[in-house]
Amino acid sequence: MRNLKQEAFEANMDLPRYGLVTFTWGNVSAIDRGQGLIAIKPSGVAYDTMKAEDMVIVDLEGNVVEGKWRPSSDTATHLALYCRYPSLGGVVHTHSTHATAWAQAGLAIPALGTTHADYFFGDIPCTRALTQAEVEGEYELNTGKVIIETLAETEPLNTPGMIVNQHGPFAWGKAAHDAVHNAVVMEEVARMAWISCGINPHLQGIDEYLKHKHFMRKHGPGAYYGQK
Repeated sequence: MRNLKQEAFEANMDLPRYGLVTFTWGNVSAIDRGQGLIAIKPSGVAYDTMKAEDMVIVDLEGNVVEGKWRPSSDTATHLALYCRYPSLGGVVHTHSTHATAWAQAGLAIPALGTTHADYFFGDIPCTRALTQAEVEGEYELNTGKVIIETLAETEPLNTPGMIVNQHGPFAWGKAAHDAVHNAVVMEEVARMAWISCGINPHLQGIDEYLKHKHFMRKHGPGAYYGQK
């Protein structure tokens, strides 16, 4: 559990480091699949006072196994994603400015260039709005469900994040640090898309062949980007 808490803590501390959070507006979790345990940020605890031992350990049903604090209020969303997608090792939620702006506009973040295509195979989706019944019911669980509904049969690591309508971004990866990395990229391409659409309001998406090339050279079976 100590290693799991340390992984989650370091990933959470990367959120203010990369400018993705204001106050306590974010959380990261990490999962140990072998033990079926998740370490997640405690709810409402400030980053500048937080320590690794403050991470809360919960099981896949959301029961607190270890920790003196309440886990993040978004825990049920994280758990829904872990239970649905066994390839995920980390999940992050932020209210980063530009990605959240697209969420509040209710629009997908369009794939306009190669920076986007290096990480996301197409537009970054925006979910439908939750219904009043979904919000007044199990809100955080239903947030996870609407993400799953939007991904459908898509491989989640090909679309390692999305924005929840009127809410904000969620991202994921093979590990907690990968999830944060993808959240940083999502915020940056959201900012780029906003600027690009302002420059050219009639802008079309990236050419399909260029999108395919950039994504596959990093993530495809014949990937050759980087070192072996």
